[in-house]
Amino acid sequence: MSTFKAGLEDIVALRSEICFIDGQKRQLVYRGYDISELVGKATFEEVVYLLWNGQLPAAAELERFKEQLAAEAALPEQLVDFLKASPKDAEPMAVLRTAVSALGLFDPDTSVQDREANRRKAARLLAKVPVIVAYNGRLREGKDPVPPKPELGLAANFLYMLHGREPGRMDAEVFDAALILHADHELNASTFTARVVTSTLSDVYSAVTAAIGALKGPLHGGANEQVMRTLLAIGEADRVDEWLEAALERKERIMGFGHRVYKTGDPRADYLRRFSQQLGEKRGETKWYEMSRRLEQLMYEKKGLYPNVDFYSASTYYMLGIPMELFTPIFAFSRVSGWTAHILEQLDDNRLIRPRAEYVGPRDQTFVPVDQR
Repeated sequence: MSTFKAGLEDIVALRSEICFIDGQKRQLVYRGYDISELVGKATFEEVVYLLWNGQLPAAAELERFKEQLAAEAALPEQLVDFLKASPKDAEPMAVLRTAVSALGLFDPDTSVQDREANRRKAARLLAKVPVIVAYNGRLREGKDPVPPKPELGLAANFLYMLHGREPGRMDAEVFDAALILHADHELNASTFTARVVTSTLSDVYSAVTAAIGALKGPLHGGANEQVMRTLLAIGEADRVDEWLEAALERKERIMGFGHRVYKTGDPRADYLRRFSQQLGEKRGETKWYEMSRRLEQLMYEKKGLYPNVDFYSASTYYMLGIPMELFTPIFAFSRVSGWTAHILEQLDDNRLIRPRAEYVGPRDQTFVPVDQR
């Protein structure tokens, strides 16, 4: 048998054309485009099109794609009723997981497995997931849901549905860029989960529901919420040193630092660091950025650890007025693009994903009847 690796670390499980990561060179590449070629230049919709099709869209293709997403945004009435009936204190990721599973009940293509049907399902999920997240966010606060505007892009529409007003240009552009940065990340836990489910020839909704379940775990998608709670607990920039010293003495894990793949720093953090600073300066409240910057410096000095994508996304989302409980559902909103890209790729040349386990239990046991044990 092959060599055992805990957590499948560095094990190559499949070949993919979607995403490339170079952990030493700090590179994240979508379909041959380094993220530096996309962030600030392309919109999230263009990047989704790239992930699904292998090329950036022409103007007419992009317009048709945006029209398709706008046409698919409305939620089934029964699903809106479910969101309204969900407990206000229910974990938003649990609500999202259940709602996405339920969406499959209303899709006429749910059990149709040809590529065009799966593309339609992917578009419906991408259009509807941000609506689910925004509606749930409003309902948790005792507010009525705000229906999406067809003329707005996915990023601006989400902020509009959440706050009930159209976002300013900077807010919309920052959030759009954040969605691009979270769109895909090779075989992370949730993407691998989606491909495993897909490999059984289950449906797209089952695969995405399973991926959401994986993302729900705090070791995968929940770190940015914990980072913001850490910053709130520290309170002020002049308390960072004291707080960190005490936390390290207690051997606490400091969320938002380190990465399984990136050994010299997460390139996505570079952009989110800048966004955090820009939003703080615009709002006249830079303390969250200043605290984050100091914590970053100390963690490198004391532990040699770099911030990952979760660290600065926390203060960025907080400055956009997004409740902390929605940070991970937003991750799912963005990552639906990558999950569905991998689902489509898996189905193009499918083979059941079935690894082996190294057995380390007892052998050659002899059965003893129950009255003799």
